Amino acid sequence: MENKLDTKYTYTEKKDTRSGFGDGLLEAGRRNENVVALCADLIGSLKMGAFQKEFPERFFQMGISEANMIGAAAGLTIGGKIPFTGTFANFSTGRVYDQIRQSVAYSEKNVKICASHAGLTLGEDGATHQILEDIGMMKMLPNMTVINPCDYNQTKAATIAIAEHEGPVYLRFGRPKWPIFTPENQEFEIGKAWKMIEGTDVTIFATGHLVWEAVEAEAILRAEGISVELINIHTIKPLDTEAILKSVAKTGCAVSAEEHQFNGGLNDSIAQTLIRNQPAPLEFIGVDDSFGESGKPEELLEKYGLNAKNIVEAAKRAISRK
Repeated sequence: MENKLDTKYTYTEKKDTRSGFGDGLLEAGRRNENVVALCADLIGSLKMGAFQKEFPERFFQMGISEANMIGAAAGLTIGGKIPFTGTFANFSTGRVYDQIRQSVAYSEKNVKICASHAGLTLGEDGATHQILEDIGMMKMLPNMTVINPCDYNQTKAATIAIAEHEGPVYLRFGRPKWPIFTPENQEFEIGKAWKMIEGTDVTIFATGHLVWEAVEAEAILRAEGISVELINIHTIKPLDTEAILKSVAKTGCAVSAEEHQFNGGLNDSIAQTLIRNQPAPLEFIGVDDSFGESGKPEELLEKYGLNAKNIVEAAKRAISRK
């Protein structure tokens, strides 16, 4: 399906970001024999089957015992292994926060916590399986790197990159099929924002699935004569503050967009960066102190104000406040 908007980024295929993780994990395993994988009874949902098939002796089915999985992963690092844990984002964080804090972050263990079905776009499974607080929870932990890629290609590249990164990582991705619009075989640099489109009137910072919504918003705004600088913040911690400040110094205002609560996530990080360095008008796109619900991904983005239309409106509000 060809994108109908006149965007600078188009797509011909949709694929889930969790498949990017699965394919990236397999490639990381082929490159480094120390890469191992642990799964909490969700091999199919996490797309870990190919790794299990090719490296059965390096795959551990832990069952529905997420806390034990994190503890075992931390132990495996002592022997030089690079463990990737896999379950839903809700169960990767809230259910096991104590184990992550004590056994991984505090202990600085080289564990890669890989979290699928994040945000609202999990869809029909509803609020008990969706999570909108995970970025904040993980970002607050010292020593933890937090990454939220935007499409299949970027998720695959991020998965390969974190295998080479020493230290705890939280990698967040999703369930729905989403446009593939970033380059294949791209280089993924942890902590480095990607300026996708250069502009002068307003900066849009976006992460995860909302990067595509921001791409569509840029096309709408450009058609109205508004010049947007679009920056993909795939790494939320460490944050590329230099790129943020440089862009806002040029445009004078910004929008921050994420599939997460206002509090604790990218919005919070952008706001703190601007307040501490160069205050400027900033509008948030996110969920305002609410749980999710069941529904199709597109319907939920519409209801909770996370789609391209909402980003367009936020950009205009930010510009009006300059």
